Amino acid sequence: MLLLDTHVWIWALEGDTRRIGTRTRRQLRRGVADESIRVSVASVFEITALHASGRLRLTLPVDRWIDDAVGALRARIIDISLGVALDAGRTPRASLPDPMDRFIVATARDEGATLLTCDRAILDHARVSRGVRAENAGA
Repeated sequence: MLLLDTHVWIWALEGDTRRIGTRTRRQLRRGVADESIRVSVASVFEITALHASGRLRLTLPVDRWIDDAVGALRARIIDISLGVALDAGRTPRASLPDPMDRFIVATARDEGATLLTCDRAILDHARVSRGVRAENAGA
């Protein structure tokens, strides 16, 4: 199972081969085929907030963009459970300053998913943290 970080989800939909590496593109193709791609509801929040602030321009209204984005990758949205919220809250801010990153990492741990990201803080955290598998999506 693959959990996409927010930026990887956007880049995958845009077909951004400059930012997403060959190995990750291969993983995404397999993930679409076997419907094993997941996205945290925290990513839905991030995209909505970025769009509302004008920092992310979408070609569709955000709710429709999300629906289309989920369908295009045959993905499933993962809600934030109580366990994920507790895990995210226990993650030291010094390790992952962004609360949404903490939710996404905790979701990957809870789901036993491999987190695809280019976020250096997440990749560094995963190297020293128990139970989190993260791979550099640029590779």
